[in-house]
Amino acid sequence: MNGHRLAEQFSTFAKQDHAARLGMWGFLGSEVTLFGGLFALYAAYRAMYGHEFVAAVGHNNLAIGTINTLILLTSSFTVALTVWAARAARSKLIAPLLGLTILLGCVFLLLKGIEWSQHFHQGILPGLHYRNREMQEFGAKVFFTLYFIMTGLHAIHVVIGIAVLGWFAVQAGRRLYTPEHHVTLEMATLYWHLVDIVWIFLWPAFYLMRG
Repeated sequence: MNGHRLAEQFSTFAKQDHAARLGMWGFLGSEVTLFGGLFALYAAYRAMYGHEFVAAVGHNNLAIGTINTLILLTSSFTVALTVWAARAARSKLIAPLLGLTILLGCVFLLLKGIEWSQHFHQGILPGLHYRNREMQEFGAKVFFTLYFIMTGLHAIHVVIGIAVLGWFAVQAGRRLYTPEHHVTLEMATLYWHLVDIVWIFLWPAFYLMRG
């Protein structure tokens, strides 16, 4: 038994899968709009406070940011392999691959937590709580407020992604995904890819643009 059921509003599995994909892409589009607005805000403030933003970027931990980028790129590969495993009837590989992806996500959050704790120790906090004495310019305060909002929102998405993949890992342990029925797993991997893609834009904005 594969555990899949055809909903009563659909006449075939093909139509049901198409609706699921369409709904997921609509959801991803809304997420892109959310982060796109934040990146537009970042770009506007950087144009206004370019010097302060450059100084603030240099204060972020480039090593942690780069390592986290490599971690998420690797996790994109492992989560993509789960779809390959389902399509290739290698169901035994799905749960371990999801587990590895979850582990990489947890390491990402751990490193991000370490970086945030470094900022807190230096008095770098968002908004009115900012008290760093080295960078007192308004532009620096705006930069780090955006930094905490955008990386914090991304971290929330990582946590949600880990929870979603954990649920699918449990389902995969029951051998529910087959070459014919794995669209829900595919949708979960698309969400994780979104998390990775957003970070690909956060990385240069908050770590690389130092000049």
